[in-house]
Amino acid sequence: MTSAQVVDLAKIAEEAGFDRVGISDVVFWPDCFVLLGLIARATTRVQLGPMVTNPYSRHPAVLASTMATLQDASEGRAFLGIGVGAGLEAIGQTYPRPVVAVREAVAVIRSLLAGDVVDTSGSTVSIARSRMVGPTSPVPIAIGSRSPQMMRLAGEIADTALVGGRYLSPTIADQYRTWIAEGANRVGRDPSEVEVAPRLTLCVSADGDLARRSVKRYVAHYVSLIKPAELSLDPSWLARVDAALARSTGWYFDLDRHDDPEIDQLIADELVSHFAVAGTPDECIELARKALDLGFTSASFNLAAPMRASLYEGLRETLELSGAIVSHLRSNLS
Repeated sequence: MTSAQVVDLAKIAEEAGFDRVGISDVVFWPDCFVLLGLIARATTRVQLGPMVTNPYSRHPAVLASTMATLQDASEGRAFLGIGVGAGLEAIGQTYPRPVVAVREAVAVIRSLLAGDVVDTSGSTVSIARSRMVGPTSPVPIAIGSRSPQMMRLAGEIADTALVGGRYLSPTIADQYRTWIAEGANRVGRDPSEVEVAPRLTLCVSADGDLARRSVKRYVAHYVSLIKPAELSLDPSWLARVDAALARSTGWYFDLDRHDDPEIDQLIADELVSHFAVAGTPDECIELARKALDLGFTSASFNLAAPMRASLYEGLRETLELSGAIVSHLRSNLS
């Protein structure tokens, strides 16, 4: 999409009632922070931040500077979503000591945004005695991950834990909350201080069947990756899913991808409901409520586009139909 289209979608998200707008930070994609700066000048209410950035491709001092600028540009609406990152293999980057790297990065960023002089030589980040130039202000920190170690770290130091499990059940939801509580208890923190938001893929259309078909490739990918034991998936069926994925090309949310036709046959609508909130607005309300009924007080929606002529057109459809969903969930959560 063009930058103008991204800004337009952010404005529609604000009008729909969402509280936060996050932009992915992925190598070779449009730069998330440039887009966030443009969105900051076109919106007035939503919080803005990367979902999520990482301490490998961007030095923590650089992130602190970027967040200070975004906080100023948005007049106090910035948040920092941070995690291990993804897609860095393409530039020869590995992910050494991820928990330590994120922990040290957050500590440095918080100190710099507090206006402190920072002089540190950690195991993953070093800064010679320096402080930020220009306006600084603290920002909320969100840590996103599927790993137990990172969820425990979120319990220790984050304002928000973004649960990236993709598949949720009562058992798995309890497991995530246990990991977060273990981290909080480790530092004498009340676990209730951490907002826990599951990542829910949201695809909305007046044509519910189209919305579900549009995310079947995504569902197939995570069925193959996670293989939830609770679903008792047949090994021979899983082998067919893996073979169909191998015959497919492109990223699972690209509109110009090729999905092997067998994916549509293998992934039933019932299975889609386990991995995504997809369908008409009324159907999505019920699916999102089921996820929140697992004990969460907020949700982070990963937006997916119904298969239209362009990504912009599809995402606009999801957002324009989301107002009723957001309004219903907010009234029930309050």
